[in-house]
Amino acid sequence: MSMNIFRLAGDMSHVFSIIVLLLRLRVAKNAQGISVRTHELFLVVFVTRYLDLFTTFYSIYNSVMKVLYIGTTALIIFAIRFQEPICSTYDKAQDTFLHWKFAVAPCLVVACITYFLGRGFEDFDIMELLWTFSIYLEAIAILPQLITLQRYREVENLTGNYIFFMGAYRALYILNWIYRSYNEPFYRHHYVVYFCGVLQTLLYADFFYYYLKSKAKGGKFTLPTAHTA
Repeated sequence: MSMNIFRLAGDMSHVFSIIVLLLRLRVAKNAQGISVRTHELFLVVFVTRYLDLFTTFYSIYNSVMKVLYIGTTALIIFAIRFQEPICSTYDKAQDTFLHWKFAVAPCLVVACITYFLGRGFEDFDIMELLWTFSIYLEAIAILPQLITLQRYREVENLTGNYIFFMGAYRALYILNWIYRSYNEPFYRHHYVVYFCGVLQTLLYADFFYYYLKSKAKGGKFTLPTAHTA
């Protein structure tokens, strides 16, 4: 994948979101309002998407970013699940989205259908199938986190910044795809990627609205309930 300003900005936004969350866990030493299930989904996304680390070398930048995403996501999960005093503050009662049942399983089924409809049963490529699965899963991986925040309503500042930069990362990647389609003569269009990228960005839309609104007013960042929205 060639580098351009939108891809670089998207990658940096993603890295910054991770740094913000790690900083929040380290400084505040609590996991209130954080969904570990979202990070478990992202870990599945990264592991299944980046299996080519063992087969293909693209660039040092590419390899470093892939290892960084996997390693930091695993570290976040470990801290929330097992590291005191952080794990004691994690509220399982607020983070109840059945991610294996309603995210992983459906995405795997849809990925299999998409893959076999597109390529048939000849020359089966497990890495291509898992890559397709990771695209679908990433589109909805933020759902447990958004649901958790909706239950807490009041969003802590660093948590809000972390989610904002996560959403910005995907929005910037949409601009990256548009840029590449106009500037790379042999660019291969991935319509599944386009659809999932737009879907993922739309899931952040409501959050973006209230985040920017709170920043403009300088007050607390509070999400509305279903009755007040």
